[in-house]
Amino acid sequence: MALIKSISGIRGTIGGKSGDNLTPLDVVKFSAAYGSWLLGKGTNRKVVIGRDGRISGSMVQQLVVNTLIGLGIDVVDVGLSTTPTVELAVVWEKAAGGIIITASHNPKEWNALKLLNEKGEFISAADGAIVLEKASKEDFAFVGVDKLGTYTVSDSTLQQHIDAILEYPLVHVEDIRKKNFKVVVDVINSTGALFVPPLLKALGVAEVILLNGELNGKFAHNPEPLPENLTELSNAVRKHKADIGIAVDPDVDRLCFVCEDGSMFGEEYTLVAVADYILSQRKGNTVSNMSSTKALKEVTIKHGGEYHPSAVGEVNVVTRMKEVNAVIGGEGNGGIIVPDFHYGRDALIGIGLFLSSLATHKNGMKSFRNRYPDYFISKNKIELENGIDVKAIFERIQKKYKNQPVNTEDGLKIEFDSDWVHLRTSNTEPIIRIYAESNFETTANNIALRLMQDIKESL
Repeated sequence: MALIKSISGIRGTIGGKSGDNLTPLDVVKFSAAYGSWLLGKGTNRKVVIGRDGRISGSMVQQLVVNTLIGLGIDVVDVGLSTTPTVELAVVWEKAAGGIIITASHNPKEWNALKLLNEKGEFISAADGAIVLEKASKEDFAFVGVDKLGTYTVSDSTLQQHIDAILEYPLVHVEDIRKKNFKVVVDVINSTGALFVPPLLKALGVAEVILLNGELNGKFAHNPEPLPENLTELSNAVRKHKADIGIAVDPDVDRLCFVCEDGSMFGEEYTLVAVADYILSQRKGNTVSNMSSTKALKEVTIKHGGEYHPSAVGEVNVVTRMKEVNAVIGGEGNGGIIVPDFHYGRDALIGIGLFLSSLATHKNGMKSFRNRYPDYFISKNKIELENGIDVKAIFERIQKKYKNQPVNTEDGLKIEFDSDWVHLRTSNTEPIIRIYAESNFETTANNIALRLMQDIKESL
């Protein structure tokens, strides 16, 4: 069905022909290329490996592990884990890099290799290009039997991650404990089932009700934590008279909330609320990708900071955050990056910070949400056939809207007074994403529909 090579890693559907899908041959080839690139840097020979709960995860993991061992690399396997935990483990283990086996929010037939450097951050676009070239040319060589790498299992990283969150200065466990929160959590049949409940207990949450807690990779619904996929969570929050609902994606780097009446807090406002809390404690700048809500900019200005947009993709957000010395950043899809914790989207530290802020609010979640504006983002997509010239499509659309302010740093972003629309190809799926934001839901939807029609006409 698809094999996508981007700044978000090597991602594809399981099965089919090599080169068109993520087959065992592709897994070995890209793992070997990555391992060979690491060895060429002259750093140590240790790599951390972890995976989410996908059906194909064990198969892919064994292929990756044994390919790296065959290159002479020592593998530290943290097993079933989360993306942010593996990122932190690279630093804890003083490793040369890491591989996270997860397709994040994609459906169960997908899997991927997310590639990390020695800082536990996604490798740069330039380094990724080198890895892809090595894979294309099969520019790697395996070692003899006397130089094979070693294999070690680590089972301490879950507790290490929780301990680090508890020690973070802006996470206030006593404030959370005093509120006696009842929380419903949808962990979508993946590793959130292992990580989120013990974190909530450690934070002092009084009662945790788990949805889709069987860790089998057979996702109970579309795993992307969008409103249309969270009806079960919404109903459960009302049924159990819970204070809050929490949803994470399969690798636990995206986070969103449901209010006590079952309404959506809004995945765009996860970052806004956490940023508001952090900026109230420490002054500084913020970053989000240009597909994210303008509410973050407004919150930043309110606290005396400067807001900076970036291209979509975690590595792009992190790069811009470093450039402007941001104190908080992330993406409007529920991805929070706390730089003095680590430069990676982390739903777990996000939960600790969000609950710390909510605990200081006198009323419930709905009242807490009403502190922020009600902007609407219409999120849409158009599937692409092979061979479509997206660049030419965007050029035709840019020409049509030449009288409007346009940004071409990442696809095509067009501004209409206080509204905007952003068109871009996805890093993770063979689609064009069309996001539009306005003060009014109907206006946002109409802008998106208009641009979708423009794209279809160009096709």
